[in-house]
Amino acid sequence: MKLKKIALLGLAALTTLTLVACGSSSKDSQAAIKEKGKLVVAISPDYAPFEFQSLVNGKNKIVGADVELAQDIADELGVELELSSMSFNNVLTSLTSGKADIAISGLSYTKERAKVYDFSDVYYETENAILVRKSELDKYTSLDDLAGKKVAALKGAIEETLAKEQLTDSNIVGLTAMGEAINELKSGHVDAVTLEAPVAAGYIAKNDDIALAKVALKVEDGDAKAIAMPKGSDELKKTINKVIEKVKSEDKYKTYIEEAAKLTEAE
Repeated sequence: MKLKKIALLGLAALTTLTLVACGSSSKDSQAAIKEKGKLVVAISPDYAPFEFQSLVNGKNKIVGADVELAQDIADELGVELELSSMSFNNVLTSLTSGKADIAISGLSYTKERAKVYDFSDVYYETENAILVRKSELDKYTSLDDLAGKKVAALKGAIEETLAKEQLTDSNIVGLTAMGEAINELKSGHVDAVTLEAPVAAGYIAKNDDIALAKVALKVEDGDAKAIAMPKGSDELKKTINKVIEKVKSEDKYKTYIEEAAKLTEAE
């Protein structure tokens, strides 16, 4: 009986140790980020002025408003910033695979996404725009004029969802890169491109054969940009929200967009 009791106590102790070990392995990702000394950010650099590639001092770099925000977060954590470039439709999945710590890539918060990922507070309110060929600008005065037309959107982006909901008589073409969508518009393979207003401004500045349509998709309250991270990132989320609150109170993100727009125009 005594040996049995000792055995049971040993088993209980082993179980406790196992639970503790499991708890420590699932600790908040912020501790792991600080331990490795770097913040790995998933980003799709094809969405100026939020994130894009530009020549800076003769070197090709990923720049943009979201990159500046990512740097603010890395600075707050006291770690180096590492940008992991990928197509937009892989940005969120990189969090579940462990390839990135957070995702900052013009991401819009949705209830469906929130079931799988944690999201920060909003840092930018979404504003939609539609680009068309300048020679056909007068053809599009209402959304009804896009009926039967091919409208390109970034695959997996909120604009693709909005287009499918509001342009039910149009052919929505999901593409993996915004640069590809613009080229498809210029070449006549699609009739319009739906995207963020600041992004549209950047492409108009570099292409004199496209123009901003007089119509845009309706954006609901709550369609806004936020930072995604793995589920259970409680401490990391607090830190990120602290940075966002500071950036918003100082109106810094607007400045980041303005500065990024200058780099876009200089390309």
